[in-house]
Amino acid sequence: MSFDFAALGGPIDKGTVIAVVGPTASGKTALGVALARAFDGEIISGDSMQIYRGMDIGTAKVTREEASGVPHHLIDIREPGEAFSAADYQELARAEISRLLDAGRLPIIVGGTGLYIYAALYNYDFSQSESVEEAHKSRLIRAELVKAAEDKGSGFLWQELRRHDPVSAAKIHENDKKRLIRALEYLRLHGRPISENNQAVTLPKLIYPARILGLNTERAALYQRIDSRVDEMLAQGLEAEARALYDRGLSMDSQAAQAIGYRQLFAFFRGETDREEAVRRIKQESRRYAKRQLTWFGRNPDIHWLDSLKSREEAFVEELIKSWSPVRKSL
Repeated sequence: MSFDFAALGGPIDKGTVIAVVGPTASGKTALGVALARAFDGEIISGDSMQIYRGMDIGTAKVTREEASGVPHHLIDIREPGEAFSAADYQELARAEISRLLDAGRLPIIVGGTGLYIYAALYNYDFSQSESVEEAHKSRLIRAELVKAAEDKGSGFLWQELRRHDPVSAAKIHENDKKRLIRALEYLRLHGRPISENNQAVTLPKLIYPARILGLNTERAALYQRIDSRVDEMLAQGLEAEARALYDRGLSMDSQAAQAIGYRQLFAFFRGETDREEAVRRIKQESRRYAKRQLTWFGRNPDIHWLDSLKSREEAFVEELIKSWSPVRKSL
């Protein structure tokens, strides 16, 4: 079946920003690089874990060969123990977008962290920061929830969330301690479910002319690719990379330590599971993450979906580039 390239909007105007989104292992990097090479563009990472140094294999950072000379930004900008928020990303990403547009380059955001990408492209407002008192209260609540998770398990947190915010509980896995703590922290701090806040800001307006491409394919094929990529990461040295972070004493409560692949291997290093089980959990959590990514992006009507298998075909990519040309040559 032929693809209707006209549905992608025709030639791109000056000031447009491109985004390539989708689940893990769907081929976003390769398509982003191809578009950047064709349209004199540069890539801005839209991945919440690629910001950390020393986490190359497990976060699938672009290699020198894969980049093919295309500049990539917002990669390796923080140490693993440092905190980093969507608001931080918004500020840095928009600065990069402005710089590239001023230079006559095409900004291309590539990644799978939905909140980060939307924070850059849409009018998300993170300006209402907590007061000192609220920040202190938030830390106390979080500490209580962390202890409850340690003493009673994440299932206990999930049951509490289900009683008070069944909408959020339906979207958060019982073992996803980080998101459970965040949802309960919000509930206790603000006195209302975080799902109400999420619904209020489901999809703000774009602040740039944007073309957003989403990559997806048949679920079984995607899951098989995810499993294969985990095997490839392990062959490339993921375990040694994770061990180096673990031996440095990376806090288990840090944002970086929650990254899929590292978290499961850390449990293996602590003797809580064997290596085979750790690998199984990496694959399982990667598949679950892909499902959550598809749910997140699937709600956005601005995304034009492409079959990720087709997007790897040279003829398909050439036709896509042709449908968007001329882009920068006339600027």
